[in-house]
Formats: sequence, C-alpha cells, structure tokens
Amino acid sequence: MATDPLYVYAVVPAGTPLPAGAEGVGSPPGAVRTVGAGPLAAVVSAAPAPLRARRRDLMAHQNLLTALAETGPVLPMRFGAVTPDEQTLRERLTAAEADHLATLERLAGHVEINIKAMPARDALAALVTGDATVRRLRDAARRRPGYEADVRLGEAVATALSRRAAEAGRRALQSLASMARAAATGPDVQGCALNVSFLVARADTERFRATAERFAAAHQEHVELRLAGPLPCYSFVDTRPPAPSAALGGA
Repeated sequence: MATDPLYVYAVVPAGTPLPAGAEGVGSPPGAVRTVGAGPLAAVVSAAPAPLRARRRDLMAHQNLLTALAETGPVLPMRFGAVTPDEQTLRERLTAAEADHLATLERLAGHVEINIKAMPARDALAALVTGDATVRRLRDAARRRPGYEADVRLGEAVATALSRRAAEAGRRALQSLASMARAAATGPDVQGCALNVSFLVARADTERFRATAERFAAAHQEHVELRLAGPLPCYSFVDTRPPAPSAALGGA
C-alpha cells in the first residue's frame, strides 16, 4: 500500500467517475485517482512538496471539484488538505462513514449559489435625496468646508450606503429563501454588506438566478447583487479533511 502523502480534493460515493482529463495540483500536474473505503471514496493525487497556494493550483483544485459536482454529490475539501498515507485516509473515511453518507444524500441533486450584497455604484444622488442625515452633513460641509466636515460626510455616506445595501440584500434573501433548501452566512468580506450561500436544487438553478437578477434590477439604486455559482457545496458540509492537513488557504 502506498505510504506517500496524498493531496485530498473531495469525498464522493464509491464508483463516482473521474472527469475526463482531470489534472491535480503540482508541477507537473498530479495524476488524479480515487482511494476507496467501502461505500465512500476520496479523490486524491500525490501531494506536491512544497505545496503552495499558487493560482494554477488553486484553479486546478476548484476546476476538479466543479467537474466532479456535475456527476453527483461531492464533499469538497478546502485547498491544502493533505493526508500522510492511504491507510490513514481509509481509516478516517471509515470512521466518518455514517456522517459522510448522510451529507452526500442531503447534497444529492443540489449546488451552492453565493450572493454578495454590495452598496450600489453611483448611488450618491439617490442617497442624498433619501437620507436626511447625509443631506444635512452635505449642506454643512458646503457652508463650512474643511477636513472634519468632509470626514463626517464621508463616514455618513459609507454607513448609509452599506445600510441600504444590507436592507435591500435582506429583502432579496427573503424572496429567495423559499427556493433554497438551506442558507449559510459566509465570512465578512470587505466592502460587502451581506455574504450568504444557498443550497439550491440543480434543476432550480436558472430560476433562482433569474429571480435574484430581477430583484437586483429593481433595486439597483440601493444594492448590487453579485452571484457566483453553481459551486461545489463548501458551505453545507463539514470541510475538515479526512486526515491531518496542511491547509494553506481557501479554495
């Protein structure tokens, strides 16, 4: 049995076919294969040494997961998951078998769609018209120009734009929630008022995106909605690797 370290991309049901032409991380790209343990399999390649979060490797990781998700449910690993050997990997897959199978069943036929709500671009005119505090500070800055007045106005504008974007984003999330099986709040992103991922049936993906885009068009003075997906379901699995890892960053 192989004892070299393995880079782990995902856990899938046993028998899941690998995408044609799949390439792994590393230079040259690692050969992708599976390591089975009963009803489960891990998608792996040789772990490059050293492992770095280079763009080429990040894209190889993401592209492989996206292609795998086209064929069935996937438990994706974050970039940088490494297991010391096949034996350790099989033991960890066996130990987590019940949880992994339950999650794969829940994710079957679903994808992740991420929505970020950003303050609308070029929304200052509408903001000044609709926000009394910003209007008052703008008028004060015009009467008595100066650094402090400009700072107060700038802070008020930034706060108001973010608040309006968050409010519009929450309304969008309410309108989309009924179309999703689950939702998960993502980490804070600079300049982003809301960051939420939805677990959506693959068959409903286009309808979900169209609904979000219609909302965005109707509220473009308040919010810019940025949609990403369909994606592997990172936000709806326990992404701890099936063996000790050297995590270098997000995928």
